[in-house]
Amino acid sequence: MSRYRDALLFCALAVAWGSAFVAIKAGLEHVAPVFFAALRYDLAAVLMFGYVAARADRWRPRTRREWLTVAVGAALLIAAYHAFLFVGEARPGVTAAAAAVVVSLSPVLTTAFGRVVLPDDRLSALGALGLCCGFVGVTIIVVPPTVVTAGDLSAILDSNAVGTLLVLCATAAFALGSVLTERLDTGLPPATMEAWSMLLGALSLNAASLALGEPQTIPLTVDALGALAYLSVVASAFGFLLYFDLHERLGSVEVNLVSYAAPIVAALVGWWLLGESLDLTTALGFLIVFAGFCLLKRRALYAEVTRLDGRGRRAD
Repeated sequence: MSRYRDALLFCALAVAWGSAFVAIKAGLEHVAPVFFAALRYDLAAVLMFGYVAARADRWRPRTRREWLTVAVGAALLIAAYHAFLFVGEARPGVTAAAAAVVVSLSPVLTTAFGRVVLPDDRLSALGALGLCCGFVGVTIIVVPPTVVTAGDLSAILDSNAVGTLLVLCATAAFALGSVLTERLDTGLPPATMEAWSMLLGALSLNAASLALGEPQTIPLTVDALGALAYLSVVASAFGFLLYFDLHERLGSVEVNLVSYAAPIVAALVGWWLLGESLDLTTALGFLIVFAGFCLLKRRALYAEVTRLDGRGRRAD
């Protein structure tokens, strides 16, 4: 029963986070990007603090190291990641599926940044090939083969490429933030860390939106308010609680696979609700990025498969 529960929760998380890219795209039709990201986490922070007050062991950080972890999470995991992501998706050529595929590079970049933070932990030849595959996959999305064969490299500066590169910056910020917060390892309850990161990240996003001179308004329409509510409640508050639960039960390797289920969900929901099409270039880029992840995490994936197979034998 526990195995089925974990599978259902994993699917729920993939749906919540995959469809979030579609909700972002839909909301950006009505709201300025950074202001939209700020509103999302204004609401999500309130919900997370409610959960922390009711369930967490501690409601706030105590030590300098814990506050540093919160600051890193606020700056990179919330503010930088979502500012770049929302501005990138606001570009006219970036579909929800393409954004989700670029973000799926996050586990690959996390490994790369981890090697920088811990230089003694060297990368094997296959691991280096995995990193290359990840970057090649994203490069194919940014610079489609048709651009290369036509010899018109100036097309890399069009709206599609620029938007994709902004989403790549978001992915890099998230990966770096993940590595730094994991290395700090303060023992602060994850929900507490996330609540404070959301709060401080939301304040940073609000300040950035004001500095950019964005309109500070959201239309009172079903599309705009629905997208905001979905992102704040389902994708942020509910999604992160699911993530924490699955991470504790399954470990980081299996949970990271949600990054590769999310683009599939984004493609299907984007096609259904927004009429977006998934082109072959995006699909090819996704497959190459996933291959890179498998090469980088081959030992951990093999260990997980062996462990699951062992469970099955014992169950029989």
